[in-house]
Amino acid sequence: MATRRTTMRSRSGTKLYAVRDKGGKFKDIQSYKKAHAADMRTTSKAEATAKDKLAAVEKKVEKAARKAVKSVKAGLEKAQAKEKLMAMEKKVQRAARKAAKTVRAKLDEARANKKVVAMEKKVERVAKKAAKTVRSSLSDAMAAVKRAASGVAKKVSAPKPAAKKAARKTAKKAPAKRAAKAA
Repeated sequence: MATRRTTMRSRSGTKLYAVRDKGGKFKDIQSYKKAHAADMRTTSKAEATAKDKLAAVEKKVEKAARKAVKSVKAGLEKAQAKEKLMAMEKKVQRAARKAAKTVRAKLDEARANKKVVAMEKKVERVAKKAAKTVRSSLSDAMAAVKRAASGVAKKVSAPKPAAKKAARKTAKKAPAKRAAKAA
């Protein structure tokens, strides 16, 4: 509990605090400078609670900022992956066109030969097959990137309580156990 002090000055002019007891008599006389320094070293309850509240708010802001940075990074990575895939697809298309052009030029020279005509058909089939494979792998890669990005977004946006997760895991495991017992 804080004690009530009155200020006064000594004969030499030094500022003093006079601490009184309940009866009003002087209990202690302190120099203002030392008493004030001691007061400044102590922290009041109001200051402590304000400091705690400020720390809690800072923590929330920091957490929100980290979350925002994660989501932005995930979006950037997704966009960069998409750009890389598009660039790869363009390179493959250019290479296929260039190969076809080269083959056509060579074929014009050797049209009379039957073996060359047969080889031309084989090359066309192989080129079509390669283009189809590249398209399917690109679409698979894009789907994987989308799944990963949505998974990250779900984890970042709405964390689920541990009890719900455990209940879902056991619900998923139960049909598998029944099937194992039946076999």
